[in-house]
Amino acid sequence: MKVYFRTIKDLPEDEYFGPGQLTCAGCGPSIAVRWLLKAAGSDVIVVNATGCIEVTTTSYPYTAWSVPYLHVAFENSAAAASGVEAALKALRRKGILDTKAKVMVIAGDGGTYDIGLQALSGMLERGHGILYVLYDNEAYMNTGIQRSGGTPHFAWTTTSPVGSKFKGKVQRKKDIMSIVIGHHIPYAATANIAYPIDLANKVKTAFDYIDEGPAFIHVIAPCPPGWRYPEEMTVEIARLATETGYFPLYEWDHGRIRFNPPSNTHLDKSRRKPIIEYLKRQGRFVHLTEEDIKEIEKEIDEYWDYLARLAKAFG
Repeated sequence: MKVYFRTIKDLPEDEYFGPGQLTCAGCGPSIAVRWLLKAAGSDVIVVNATGCIEVTTTSYPYTAWSVPYLHVAFENSAAAASGVEAALKALRRKGILDTKAKVMVIAGDGGTYDIGLQALSGMLERGHGILYVLYDNEAYMNTGIQRSGGTPHFAWTTTSPVGSKFKGKVQRKKDIMSIVIGHHIPYAATANIAYPIDLANKVKTAFDYIDEGPAFIHVIAPCPPGWRYPEEMTVEIARLATETGYFPLYEWDHGRIRFNPPSNTHLDKSRRKPIIEYLKRQGRFVHLTEEDIKEIEKEIDEYWDYLARLAKAFG
């Protein structure tokens, strides 16, 4: 990761995501978008899949976006962005348009893990010079908190209920980073709204690489109503996601894995906070037993072991 910003004061004062939105108080995805656009700057075209951010920021006749913006369906943001990127290339080649505008997809977990996965895979396979950003609030929040491929194991949602037969989502969270890395793209990274400098530097780095091919950033973005916590706790919970090892910060940069602070010390499990510190603050996990918590801890340990093996194999 290249370092463009060292402190919060280094971020541009310009705002490209402003009033005119109806997001919930404490909305993690809206915090993510604000940081994303500050890092991207004004010369960017945003392609936004249907989701929380889209439905709350484009209520006609209002808009929160002060950059060129294209809203598309849940499933085709990567395909639509591919068309935009190809059109820009053609217009530049013919001398019709003189612009270095970048293309950035912003899509939620539903539009990425599930409905839009085929379009994302196609975009990555074809090698379009696009930054695809997944803001992950771990369910289809805008349509009523239904589970997605990004929903974690045992989490309550309206379609993964808690009762005598089931205790939340049955399956584990899908490993989207491994799916993306498997396409052998130049750059992929995880980021967290609680670490805006890390996030902004990763956005700038990703855009530096898009002449070589696609880039992907996976941003964890907590949701107060969906995760069932008080709205003022969004950043605290996001930070705990990384401090407990649940959501590690790392980059895939030209075939190498690099861990970023504070996750660069978390291969040593004793440097992570107990996962209960993250789980107990969220109502979606209130039903968990000690056995369930141990199972989640075991899954996190397994994922870190997997990352360690990747880092060892690829350097």
